[in-house]
Amino acid sequence: MRLLIVGTLEGHITTAGKIALDRGAKVAHADDIAKALSLLRSGHGADLLMIDIRLDVGSMIGSLKAERISIPVVACGIGTDPGAAVKAIRAGAQEYVPLPPDPELIAAVLAAVAEESTAFLTRDPGMKEVLRLAEQVAGADASVLITGESGTGKEVMARYIHEKSRRAQQTFVSVNCAAIPENLLESELFGHEKGAFTGAIARRIGKFEEANGGTLLLDEISEMHPRLQAKLLRAIQEREIDRVGGTQPIRVDIRLLATSNRDLEEEVRESRFREDLFFRLNVVNVELPPLRARGQDIALLAEHFLAKYAEANGVPLPAMTDQALRCLEKHHWRGNVRELENTMHRAVLMARDHKVTAEAIILTGDRLAPKPAEVAAPPAALRESEVQNGGEQDTSALVGRTVAEVERDLILDTLSHCLGNRTHAANILGISIRTLRNKLKQYSQEGAAVPMPGEAERVRV
Repeated sequence: MRLLIVGTLEGHITTAGKIALDRGAKVAHADDIAKALSLLRSGHGADLLMIDIRLDVGSMIGSLKAERISIPVVACGIGTDPGAAVKAIRAGAQEYVPLPPDPELIAAVLAAVAEESTAFLTRDPGMKEVLRLAEQVAGADASVLITGESGTGKEVMARYIHEKSRRAQQTFVSVNCAAIPENLLESELFGHEKGAFTGAIARRIGKFEEANGGTLLLDEISEMHPRLQAKLLRAIQEREIDRVGGTQPIRVDIRLLATSNRDLEEEVRESRFREDLFFRLNVVNVELPPLRARGQDIALLAEHFLAKYAEANGVPLPAMTDQALRCLEKHHWRGNVRELENTMHRAVLMARDHKVTAEAIILTGDRLAPKPAEVAAPPAALRESEVQNGGEQDTSALVGRTVAEVERDLILDTLSHCLGNRTHAANILGISIRTLRNKLKQYSQEGAAVPMPGEAERVRV
């Protein structure tokens, strides 16, 4: 945990810093906003920023956004003035801490940031296997590709691997490749010299240099432009980078992690992702299962989020009824853990008489989830038989065919129905993307025409 304190905190700077140090944080201090920004530009990153309320909190947060420096901000000030707290929150601070600093409150803020980024709660055997794999590879310096649907916790897994690694005491730096425009991402990763381009008002250390000695996470790397992929590949291979506008290469020592919610093998086949970069990143693949495949974890996570948001909203912890729990367990959870978290936050606000009933569970995304009638398009032979029998399914047309033949037609017809999209087809069929890929490889080797993405029809052999 890296804490940056900005301002004098009414003379309580020493006390606040000592409390944070006692709780295991690394503490840096800047007297004003300009010095704080200079520290951050020079590669002295932070996981949390505490700023004196007497400084211009809005200006600080605006500067962070303008320079794409993502750090949670907590404002601090003397006493419990509600007006000051409201002003700080409206300016963009996530929390307001009164001074003199209370050790337990400071500890709680630090713990909340740490817990939010590294905690994994699970009872599910499949998820426990994933965690065991993560722990097994964490000690090495090999690159790890973390895959899974949106909302499954890929960044949390990356931080988990970092915390279990030999570099745990060093810096962890994350870059969201999907959130930064392509023309700015190069400077974000490799840094730039003053005047290198319009808006480069000062030298800026990139994420590679900031993470030197530690771990660099490239979040949603599949969104990176192919031109930049080539420069990234060189940086990984040579362990050196060039700042934009710079003249000398800079050596870096990092452990590289990457995440993607796409099928990168499919992206390589479609020439949207470099094959050589894929193999550099995919030394180990940690695949996170969707929440709907972690049935035992739904109740556990729901209770965790109930407690979290009850505390955040200053209300007593409500009890969850059996009906409410059944609603959660039957839902498709297209948005995974992130969707469940939002649902439980709403449930805390909608609870009555300290109870979360089925009425308080407001689910979203049902129209996006596969409907029971659409779970799988039946094979062509079955569809023809259905028409001939007035809409009733007659399985007699399948007699004489092997189970393997029926399964092959079901999989290929479902893939054709999904216009060749492997991920959607696997979800409809209720199998993993890896199982689907293995089946398709087998069918292709047997001479079957396998639909590619964008193909609506296929020729059956």
